[in-house]
Amino acid sequence: MKKIIALFAFPLSLACYAQGDNAGISTEWDSYNKYRVGSYGEILYQHMNYGPDRVKDPTGAQTDNRSLIALPRSIFAFDYKFRDDIVLSTEIEFEYGGTGSAMELEYEEGGEYEMEIEKGGEVVLEQFHITKRFAPWLNVRAGHIIVPVGITNAHHEPIFFFGTTRPEGEMTILPCTWHETGISILGYLPKFKYELMLVNGLDPNAFSDIHWIREGKQGIFESSVMTSPAVAGRLEYTGVKGLRLGVSGYFNNTSKNASKPEKTSTIKAPVSIGTFDAQYLHKNMAVRANFVYGSLGDASELSKINKRISKNTNFSRTNVAKNAMTYAVEAGYNVLSFFRTKEKLLPFVRYEYYNSAEKVDAGMDEMPINRREVWTIGLNYRLLPNMILKADYAMRIMNKGKYNQENTFGVALAYTGWFINN
Repeated sequence: MKKIIALFAFPLSLACYAQGDNAGISTEWDSYNKYRVGSYGEILYQHMNYGPDRVKDPTGAQTDNRSLIALPRSIFAFDYKFRDDIVLSTEIEFEYGGTGSAMELEYEEGGEYEMEIEKGGEVVLEQFHITKRFAPWLNVRAGHIIVPVGITNAHHEPIFFFGTTRPEGEMTILPCTWHETGISILGYLPKFKYELMLVNGLDPNAFSDIHWIREGKQGIFESSVMTSPAVAGRLEYTGVKGLRLGVSGYFNNTSKNASKPEKTSTIKAPVSIGTFDAQYLHKNMAVRANFVYGSLGDASELSKINKRISKNTNFSRTNVAKNAMTYAVEAGYNVLSFFRTKEKLLPFVRYEYYNSAEKVDAGMDEMPINRREVWTIGLNYRLLPNMILKADYAMRIMNKGKYNQENTFGVALAYTGWFINN
């Protein structure tokens, strides 16, 4: 029995439901002797009342009646102690069922329909790193690591957000989950947790109008360019019971990391990102909020360069904005707390604003369709302490209603846990 850790190994409190990944390194490492095996994943069904192409028609996506079912991600993790102070950690991620050949309609390249052969899904090594522990407050990690910029990247497992999908804003303008190769220093102090890192940077040739820098995360080629490294960091405060405050930042002069660096040699295309997030948990209530603001230098010149990039890269070759922004707040309450039951049912509401073209350089066309607001209402039913059945209804308002509204109904089953512990 000692080797099999059931799903119930996760803490039962609502606070741990949302903060179970926030334990210190000493506690985390002391929870197993030699190795452990775990997993998290989700199954998603969605019904949409709008078509998949919001670019071609000047009024936005047209009325439709369609449904999708998918396995957005299934992750398997393995940790191994070489010694008590040296630990190998790995995560392999299967996105949308793994790799394969698939036909896809491309709507975003100048509003044209094209048939392309792309991967149906991906198999990704999300984490592969070795950590040397010197003290709880000082640890060094090297390898392929998570870039904890924003609340979703820092706490990306599916039981740490209410919706059936990850928050749209961060998922639209930032790589998510963001993982790069490099080295970091991290540690736990009384009331604080920190991480500072130096990792490979972004490819500016992949930046776009709709997704800002998201597609700049390298991976299209066999190796990642680190001619211009990126620096990133995160600091979290947990000194008040139930409260977690987080700030994070990122900076990278991206031009030297371009697929065609000779084309971007005359610019720097610096990316700067700052984020703030908060979470408050009290008995049966959970409230979360987040804010992200990003800036891209030389956006106008980079847009001109990217439009001349080869189609063979599958980059969008569109304008990219100077600034992007998103902010959101969500709240939920366990209504079954009024009854004599251990079951937990949390209705929630979420508001989110995001714009991948908050500001554009002088002389560039505005991109009003990228201004989006989303109201989401839903339910989280906890089948187990770390297994949740979710349902929600989201209403996406495009540029204050000047484009057709997009409504989505979703159902998801999500889990996370360590299953084998030795």
